[in-house]
Amino acid sequence: MSDTRTGGRAAARRGDGFASSGGSGMEFGGRAAARKSRKRGRHRGLKIAAMVVGGVVLVSGSYLGYTAWTLDHNIKSDSLFNGTSGNAGTEKADAFGRTPINMLVIGSDGRDNKADCKLGGDCGPGANADVEMVVHISADRSNATVMSVPRDLVTTLPACTDAKTGAHTDAHTGMINSTLAYGPGCTVAAVHDLTGIPIDHFAMIDFSGVVNMSDAVGGVSVCVDNNVYDPYSHLKLAKGTHELQGTAALEFVRTRHGFGNGGDLGRADAQHIFLTQTINAMKSSKTFTNPSRMLNLATAATKALTVDDGLKSISSLLGLASDLNKVPTNRMTFTTMQTGADPSDVNRLVIGPGAQTLFNTISNDQSLTTASGGKSAAASATATAAPSTPSTPPGEIAVQVENGSTTSGRATALHDQLVKLGYSSDSTIGNAPSSSVQTSTVEYGTGRKADAQQVAASLGLAASAVKPASSGSKVTLVIGADWPSGVVFPGGTAKAPAANTKVALANASAKTGNQVNSCAHVSTQATVSLPGYGGMNPTRAYALSPKVKNSAP
Repeated sequence: MSDTRTGGRAAARRGDGFASSGGSGMEFGGRAAARKSRKRGRHRGLKIAAMVVGGVVLVSGSYLGYTAWTLDHNIKSDSLFNGTSGNAGTEKADAFGRTPINMLVIGSDGRDNKADCKLGGDCGPGANADVEMVVHISADRSNATVMSVPRDLVTTLPACTDAKTGAHTDAHTGMINSTLAYGPGCTVAAVHDLTGIPIDHFAMIDFSGVVNMSDAVGGVSVCVDNNVYDPYSHLKLAKGTHELQGTAALEFVRTRHGFGNGGDLGRADAQHIFLTQTINAMKSSKTFTNPSRMLNLATAATKALTVDDGLKSISSLLGLASDLNKVPTNRMTFTTMQTGADPSDVNRLVIGPGAQTLFNTISNDQSLTTASGGKSAAASATATAAPSTPSTPPGEIAVQVENGSTTSGRATALHDQLVKLGYSSDSTIGNAPSSSVQTSTVEYGTGRKADAQQVAASLGLAASAVKPASSGSKVTLVIGADWPSGVVFPGGTAKAPAANTKVALANASAKTGNQVNSCAHVSTQATVSLPGYGGMNPTRAYALSPKVKNSAP
């Protein structure tokens, strides 16, 4: 009996459940086995849970990695700058070391693939930059400006060589949209030469890209102020508001004969309405913060876009989208550079009054969200802030530029720089009374001291260089031997003239991003024609085309 009890106790102590039939021995061994079984179960459960979690993490990580890899490989890229000399410009940092972002958005009319050919127009090689928009995001991300450059603009174009195709053009005068034939980097060079605005990136989209991206954001709501039918773009809409997706969205942004005076300015205005509505739709639906929607948009965007080599990763594109998302819609300005009719061709445009002021305001990171001259925090914080003493707007200051040095061409160089900075094109050049002036000065006549101070600051001259003139009321820049080259005085720091948003926005069709109820203005002129009827306005064309299906309900 004792051996039996001992064996039972030993078994109980061992916990192997081999106790005798004695009640106490069986009870003790059973509890131990149960406890061990539960422990094994818990450990097994923890191991299984860890394996499941690890598997989910591994699969998710692999999926995300594969998604990022796929998105990166969707992106096409090209050189930022194809000019044969110079570069695309350099941004100026603000007082906190932050820099703005300037991106050129290019809409290509290329139809060299089946998808684009199917969407209309002549198929084949070659492309023009039918859309050119400079998108400026301020250094502090508090404001943004979108400025259209009309495709019909005739200007001096730079010499370019496309590194991919070898296509080359010498410098010449022509339509700015033709530069795309030498790569998007040539269009970047042309826009930079025209505006002086540094261009950090470009993004180019073709016809099918517009269709796919409008689908990805779930459609864009736009308004037209009258019935419109443009048989060239195929846009047909009844007066009122419509939700545009796919081909209908493309027809809207392509239409030029349907809006305004039937030219590129009306089309640019309609494109601004489309972009405004798109951005507001994305913000209201929280696209930027919704992973699923953002993935759909990122997939569509990466398939649709050709970007510069510095923007060819999904992380770079998402970073850019995040920067834009920080800007409130009421601090986004949509505008078109000022133009005038080309005196030699009624179908072409030339640069107009106020355009240089608009260019300078963007280049100097000054906000355009007010018409009274108010600036954003970014503008007031920039290292190139305007002089604290207010003065006449630069466009109203004509400067007499006189060369008193022994270096020829100095008056012309500094005259051109002043005009580029937004000073009056009525500024003149000449020689100083003495050809051996040693020290450069800015002389002012009666009541013009503040104007002279602004001119000096714009060129990097010290305050001590500003002197009263012996007579007259002019502002005169006298160039001395101490300034033999360059457009900024040696050792000086040029300060941007104060922003004059009233001039910058005059005749520029400006609107802010929170103006969501704006309607595109249907042309009242004879901008379209129908077989058997001749020329007419788009509203009459709508009435005469009942069998043509509307682009959208």
